[in-house]
Order: sequence, then C-alpha cells, then structure tokens
Amino acid sequence: MPDPSIERFHRVVAVAYAHLSERRQEINDLNVFPVADGDTGDNMASTMAAVLEALEGLRTSALARIDRNLLVKTVEHAALMGARGNSGVILSQIVRGAAGELTTRRGDLIGPGLVRDATREAARAAYESVRDPQPGTMLTVIQEIADAVERRVAELGVEELAPGTTEAEQDAMLADLLGTAVGAGQAALERTTEQLDVLGEAGVVDAGAYGLMVLLVGLVAGLSGLEGPSPLPHQRPADLRRGSHWDPRYSHCTTGIITPARERRLDPEAILARTDELGDSVAVVGDETMVRAHVHTNEPERARAVWEEFGNVEDFEATDMREQVAARQARSGAVAPAAANGARTGVVAVASGEGIARLFAAEGAHVVDGGATLNPSIEDILSAIRAAPGAEVIVLPNSSNVLMAAEEAARLAERPVRVVASTSPQAGLAALVGGFDPGAPAAENAARLEEELESIRAGLVAPADRDDAEGRYRRGDAVGFLGDDLVAWGDPAATLRAVIARAAAGAEVVTVLEGRDAPVPASEVAAGLDGVELEVAAGGQPTYWWLVAAQ
Repeated sequence: MPDPSIERFHRVVAVAYAHLSERRQEINDLNVFPVADGDTGDNMASTMAAVLEALEGLRTSALARIDRNLLVKTVEHAALMGARGNSGVILSQIVRGAAGELTTRRGDLIGPGLVRDATREAARAAYESVRDPQPGTMLTVIQEIADAVERRVAELGVEELAPGTTEAEQDAMLADLLGTAVGAGQAALERTTEQLDVLGEAGVVDAGAYGLMVLLVGLVAGLSGLEGPSPLPHQRPADLRRGSHWDPRYSHCTTGIITPARERRLDPEAILARTDELGDSVAVVGDETMVRAHVHTNEPERARAVWEEFGNVEDFEATDMREQVAARQARSGAVAPAAANGARTGVVAVASGEGIARLFAAEGAHVVDGGATLNPSIEDILSAIRAAPGAEVIVLPNSSNVLMAAEEAARLAERPVRVVASTSPQAGLAALVGGFDPGAPAAENAARLEEELESIRAGLVAPADRDDAEGRYRRGDAVGFLGDDLVAWGDPAATLRAVIARAAAGAEVVTVLEGRDAPVPASEVAAGLDGVELEVAAGGQPTYWWLVAAQ
C-alpha cells in the first residue's frame, strides 16, 4: 500500500501540474524575455513533469514508509533533471531552495515558520541561479511572495504546529499561507509589465512569473481539495508587432547536465566562470555531484566541449531560438505579409535612388534607403527585415561598408536571415533578377545569389572628388572603375564607353543604371559599341553617374 504522505504530496503536485498544463500555451504566448522564443510554458511544464514522474516512482516503491528527506531530495533531483531553458532552471532552483530548507529540519512538522523559511530559501536560490537578475521577472515575484509570507507568519504569531496536529489542519495552515502568497504574487505579477520595458512594449506580464502563479494557485487548490481549471484570470498573448524589443543576440538555447568523471567532484563556480565566456542568459546550478548548465550562445558545440572539461555531459540540448521565434511569429500573424503573398523567403536590399529602388521593389525586395553615401543604420535594416514578407529573409547590403551593419541586423532579427555579400547595387540587382526564388528556403536562395554574383562584373563611372596625385585626371573629370580597378578617366562619354567595353568581354548582357546627374545619356554613348546587348535604366542614384553590371 502506498505511503499516505506520498499520496498526499503527489495529489497536490498533480493538481498544480494540471493547472500548468492547461495554461501551458498561454504561458508560451506571453514569452518575450529574455528571448521571444515562446517556450516558457513548455520549459516549466517539463520541470514539473519530471517531479511528478519521480513522485510516481516513489508511489510504486517497495518501501513501506518514505522518509521526508528522501521525498524532498527526490523532488529536488527530478526538478534539476527536468529543467529546460531559463524558466525551467529558475523553477528548479525555487524547488531546490524550498526542498533544502525542508530537509535540514526533517524532524519538524511543516509549520508556519518552516514555510516562511522554505519560501525565503526558494527566493534566494532563484536569484543565485541567474547571472544577471532583472526586475519584473519570476525572480521579483518569488521575492515578493517570500516577503508576504514572512509578514503573514509574524501576524499569526505562531512558528510551529502543536504535536497532534492533523493532516487536515496542516493543509489548512498551508493553504492560508499560500493564499497570502497568491495575493502578493498576483499583485507583483501585474507590476512586471511596468518593470521591464520589453514587457510594456509587448503589452504582457512576465511569462515565467505568470507560470509561477499558475503553479502556486494549483498548489493551493490541491491542498484545499478543489478540482477544475485554474481560477487565475487569463492573459492576452504578446503583441509581437509592437515595439522593437527583440534582441536575440545568440542563436541557440543550450543546456546540459554535467556529472563527475572518474570520481572527480564538480566545481560549479568554475563551470559558471567558463560558461559565462560563451554567451548570455547563463545559469549554472547544482553541486559537486551534478550540475545543470544553461547558456544562450552562437557556439553550442563549444559549450558542450567546455562542459566536458569538467565531467560527463548528459541530456545535452541546443535549440535554435531563431527558428522558434520565426515559427511563433508565423502562428501569431506577426509575419502576415508572408501569408499575403505566399513567399517563403523575403528580400531586403539597400539602395539609393528612386529608379534603383523601383527596380528592386519590382523583384519583390523591401528596400532600405541608404542615402547618398549608402550607409543605413542597423535599426534601418532591422526594421526592413521585420517588414519584409516571408518566414526567412535574404539581405543584400549592396556595399562593403554596409556588410557589417547587415550582419548585425541579421543577428538581432527574430527569424532566420541570410546576408549575401553583394558589394554594389547593380550587382545585387542583377543577381536578384537571375537567381532569386521566393518559394525556396533562404539557404538555397543565398547559394544561388552568391553563384550569380561570382559571374557578374560590376563597374561605375563617377566624377573625381580630387585631383589625381599621378596627374591623370583633375577633380570633376570622369573616373571609371571595373571592380576596384581604375580602368579609364577623363571625358565622361569616353570613360563610360571604356568601362562598358571592358565589362562586356565574354558577357551576354550589360546593364547600365543612369544616375540623376549623368552628363550624357548612356544609350547615346554605347550606341557605337558592337556586339554588346545593352540595357539602360534610370537609376536616379546620387554620386555615381553610371553603375554598370555585366553578365
């Protein structure tokens, strides 16, 4: 026959887990911090599912009586094993902190004083599990809960239960204290929106804090013998189109369990220091016998290698957060333009000049105005990525000076982005016309565009901005380049003709984008060139008289 104390505890945890499971997706839909990957409910549910499974194991144990120390140690271990993501790790430490206090005073009845101390230790352990604690998260809520329980115990004036206290009386006391915790926690939860800008921008409370409250209300319901769904007010999902709160600086949510190798003992502080070098959202929890490590990083395999320096790595996971964010956006409608035109991959192109912008737009690109110097900000590019259709995006920076900004914007984007290193708008446009398929994945499109770019020769003609040190031309004269090489100079028409002739060697078609200040029409200049199929379009670009691309 199962131990009655296990049955009682199992019942309470089962009710709390049922509440969490019911609200699991709702919690996911609130998740915007630290990364809007929409898995907070899943991670917290994974942690509690592991606890429930461990309790099931104790229920079927051959032991006639389960020592409380064994019970809480089993729960603590299970929570750590089942922890996933930031929220799961923090929740496991809330469990660990409370369990640790309960096991150190194993002979005491679980009275008001012990509940107070366990709650306080839960808050302390939670804070210590996070490298950079932020206000407005489940950390804030658990701390305010601990403070409220401490005040309530002081009001009661009773620290310990009298001998002979029945289980029903003990349950009533616990329900009273947890009811106090629920009231304080609910008020703290509502304030999270004001404490973190990212929450205010998305119009939500913190997902982890809400999940904690769902669990807490479930515990009260289990202790009180109440059945049915959670009575907590439902929360609206995050508005993923509001604000610029996205900051997924690292691509993978990486976690693993480290156990000692060859009778070595683990050093959690040393593991923490090395993990801190890998990225952010670092959490390293456990002791010398087992450690759960978590980090957001761009190098998940390096994380594994670092952890293997300390021991055996088990239960290793590396989840691509950008794929999670993209999938979540698609579900929520935050990338509605993709559904509107059926594109799998969108395009962002940096350009300058009304004509060039129109040409890119005609190929389906979302254009970023680079200005006269073709030098947009990271935020400009990131905004265009967000506005572009498709579950994935290709970025054509169209200038070597824009490449780094484009890569940074791609790193900050909420969906998969590939930057194709086009170094001129004329080459980027020609590649787009020849190689882009909106229905294909971004990786396939990137490979096609890169192949196209390799076959394109780009040139330009512009007025010189200074006298040549070697005396070949003076300021205002035409200078013509093919790639990075100066190939002609002097008269504008003669210089353009020379650039076109050099670019056309072996090419099938030459495209000329005419600038707004071009001194002569390109069509007249190239009229006498034999064997050249010439296409001239009004680019309207400043600075450059003509941009040339040959394929």
